[in-house]
Amino acid sequence: MHEPSAARRSLARLDALDAALINRLQGALPLVPRPFAAVAEELGCSEAELLDRLHRLLGEGTLTRFGPLFQIERAGGRFVLAALQVPQERYEAVTAQVNAHPEVAHNYRREHLLNMWFVLATEQESDITRVVHAIEAETGLKVWAFPKEREYFVGLHLPARATMEARP
Repeated sequence: MHEPSAARRSLARLDALDAALINRLQGALPLVPRPFAAVAEELGCSEAELLDRLHRLLGEGTLTRFGPLFQIERAGGRFVLAALQVPQERYEAVTAQVNAHPEVAHNYRREHLLNMWFVLATEQESDITRVVHAIEAETGLKVWAFPKEREYFVGLHLPARATMEARP
């Protein structure tokens, strides 16, 4: 994901149920056969409505990702923070090249000499080198790879507030 568009930078229009859904899904899902049904019951809606809203929020870009976070190293994989120094006139093209790799989990523009930062996530530790070399070959730019030395857990909750009346 590169720098958000003007539409995404604008304030999302959320009703009270959208905001409650976003706030609730930032925590753990219940470990039950139908977790979305359990959350829907908590929020006073149907499972179908909850899933429709979740899909809509993802589709319109209000949410950019919804899914679990894994400690990939426990399964034999690896996370690496990586950076590129991208000439401004090539930034969009290089963003497309980098983001075309399924191993790229996040991609952010920064005001720094190394102006593109992204996370690589691979199923096998050895795949990091392959992906780094592929990106270097495709872009002609050196990839600066910074392997994780220590893991920190930062509990981040971004509260959502309703900005409009309930949807019809």
